Amino acid sequence: MTEWDKKREVMQHYDHSATVYDAQYSEEQKAKINAALSGMNLEGDSLVLDTGCGTGLLFDHIRNRVKLLVGIDISPRILKEAERRAKRFPTALILRADADHTPFPNETFDTVFAITLLQNMPNPQTTLHEMKRVSKNHAIIAVTGLKKEFTKEGFKKLLDAAGLKTSIIKANDQLKGHVAICRKRREKT
Repeated sequence: MTEWDKKREVMQHYDHSATVYDAQYSEEQKAKINAALSGMNLEGDSLVLDTGCGTGLLFDHIRNRVKLLVGIDISPRILKEAERRAKRFPTALILRADADHTPFPNETFDTVFAITLLQNMPNPQTTLHEMKRVSKNHAIIAVTGLKKEFTKEGFKKLLDAAGLKTSIIKANDQLKGHVAICRKRREKT
C-alpha cells in the first residue's frame, strides 16, 4: 500500500464516520485533550494549529484562550462537522490539508496539537517533522499516541527521533493513549 493509498483509506474511514464520531469518541478525546492542556499554559495571543482536527473537539476547550485556532484534516466530511462547531468561535479557521504537507510557512504556530493522529499516518516521523517545521522555536507541541499502537518507550523514541524534547508523557488507565508535551530540540551549531 502506498502512502497515498493509506491516506485515502483513512480519509474514507473518517468520511463514513463523521456524523457519529463525537458520539463514539468524544469522551475518550476529551480525556486526552484535558491531559494535554493540564501540561501547558496557553497564552491569549497564541496561534494554534490542530493537526488532524477531526470534528473540532479541541475548539470547545481553548476557544477563548487563543488568538487564532487553525484546524486541518484530510477528510472533507469530518471537516463539515468541524465547520459547524467553528461557527461559534470567530477565532477558528478550518482548512482541508494533509498533515504531512501543510500550507503554512516555517515557524508559524505557538502551539501545535496532534490528538489521535499519528496512528493514521503512513510515516509518523514525516508528520512530526512537519509539525516541528510549522512551530515556532518556543512552541509547545502536544501529541498523543494510542497505546494499542505505541508502547510508552516506543512513543518516546519516535518523538526523540523527530527532534522533539519531551517534558511530560502522561499515560494512565483512563487514557487510551500516551499524551506527550514537547518542544523543539535546539539544534547544535
